[in-house]
Amino acid sequence: MSDFKMPALGADMEAGTLVEWHVKQGDRVKSGDVIAVVETQKGAIEVEVFVEGVVSNILVPVGARVPVGTVLARIDGAAGETAQPAAAAARSTTPQVVAAPIPVARPTIATGARLKITPVARRRAAALNIDVTTLRGTGAEGAIRLADVEAAARALPASAPSIRRGVDLSEMRKAIAAAMSRSKREIPHYYLSETVDLHAALTWLENFNRDREPLARILPAVLFLKAAALALRAQPKLNGFYESGAFVPMSEIHIGWAVALRGGGLVAPAIRDTDKKSLADLMSSMRDLVERARRGGLRASELTSPTMTVTSVGDRGAETVTGIIYPPQVAIVGFGRIVTRPFVVEEGIAPRPLVTVSLAADHRVTDGHLGGLYLAEVARLLQEPEKL
Repeated sequence: MSDFKMPALGADMEAGTLVEWHVKQGDRVKSGDVIAVVETQKGAIEVEVFVEGVVSNILVPVGARVPVGTVLARIDGAAGETAQPAAAAARSTTPQVVAAPIPVARPTIATGARLKITPVARRRAAALNIDVTTLRGTGAEGAIRLADVEAAARALPASAPSIRRGVDLSEMRKAIAAAMSRSKREIPHYYLSETVDLHAALTWLENFNRDREPLARILPAVLFLKAAALALRAQPKLNGFYESGAFVPMSEIHIGWAVALRGGGLVAPAIRDTDKKSLADLMSSMRDLVERARRGGLRASELTSPTMTVTSVGDRGAETVTGIIYPPQVAIVGFGRIVTRPFVVEEGIAPRPLVTVSLAADHRVTDGHLGGLYLAEVARLLQEPEKL
């Protein structure tokens, strides 16, 4: 028997409200199944279970607010397996162990395949809170159409009314303030920045996108994300956690991608195995993550597994962003707005698209020399976009 507990979905979380059960007593579950939804300061989060067995006892009713670690349910037939769902399982990226990716519940899309869905279908699915990855498309080449979403909505079983309240921005602001205050209080930050010429990257990207449909095109942010992840292979001391007075390096690279929510607020869920995904897969993952973050469909493992965070302010942001490390991580990388400036090219001066890449890192783990090597590697990788 194992215990399914209220997970800690961040350094600042002390309690959560159970708002939905997706199982009932007697149901069989397998690793990766989403079996509950909890309301936190970051909104409604889907919580997976990482054992296989039968739900023998549901201990906490819908609507109850309980502390982190409270046993929510018991699962029989999982003897000897880890009880705790999200946090512990997500941290299965334990030191220097190459672990298999956590299985995702109800996969319907082949690994590496890009989800094809019309914009109106995507918006309707978001409004109905339907996970588009569970739908089977009937359009051209399997594309999901509006009719597929409506059919899925009609097929949903009648269920007890949900008490999801959505994101409370004032509570989220308190959570952000608490986490950032703790970070600045406990972590001795150091900061570095590097100006990177994006001429090669943007020229390659323009050619790549030229003949592709809008949904198949790639944004510059994807190049940033991939370069930041690959550079961690060269500097692994920036990839991991600082816990119990020591650095715990992680063998896998799960980058937390900072997503600004409409109306305010910020979350940074993980894109797992960021360094191993193709650029097209990363673009798809990024779109999916942003959509679910804004409608409240993130999963617990996505909030607990980032091994480093990347933030990109986009074309409406500032030229430079200097991040604050999210504990227990030990580094955050920022990409500012791309600007065109005079730049020395060979022996002349030419207009070039430039981006300022910043690094905030934990001085308890690394120093400026290593941080500088990391930024230099990011810059080098962006000069060879075809290899990303």
